[in-house]
Amino acid sequence: MSESEGAAVRFPPPFVPLIGLVVGLVIQRFIPLSIAGGGVRWGLGTVLVVAGLALMGLAFGWFRKTGQDPKPWTEAPELIVEGVYRHSRNPMYVAMGLLQAGFGLFLGSLWPLLLVPVSCWTIYLIAIRHEEAYLSEKFGESYAQYCDSVRRWI
Repeated sequence: MSESEGAAVRFPPPFVPLIGLVVGLVIQRFIPLSIAGGGVRWGLGTVLVVAGLALMGLAFGWFRKTGQDPKPWTEAPELIVEGVYRHSRNPMYVAMGLLQAGFGLFLGSLWPLLLVPVSCWTIYLIAIRHEEAYLSEKFGESYAQYCDSVRRWI
């Protein structure tokens, strides 16, 4: 890998939860799994969407603060281990799962919520494992220590 390359991620991870949401809504048309309780559903959906947006904003903020590009296929000049990255190695991906679940609730379907683990596993396969290999190669022991002290998800 050349020094100017990032992780070998070839598909933009944000599309995965979007696809999960759409697939969930398509499944809903054939196998309805609706959620009753409009007020509670909207309230929980709002909490999940707000939490997802806040977490995404905090994670992006650390990329801005360190002058890095959040796209995983770009070079990482340094590890981000502060802020939300002290609690999760992948807060943006956690945020994407929260958004998928929240919008599914807004739309009255449990399917997008049930597909969040599938989206997370897919993100692991197409992005996280490549990112971890890249960061391990680039930062060695520093990244290994970070992995030992901070969980992948939450």
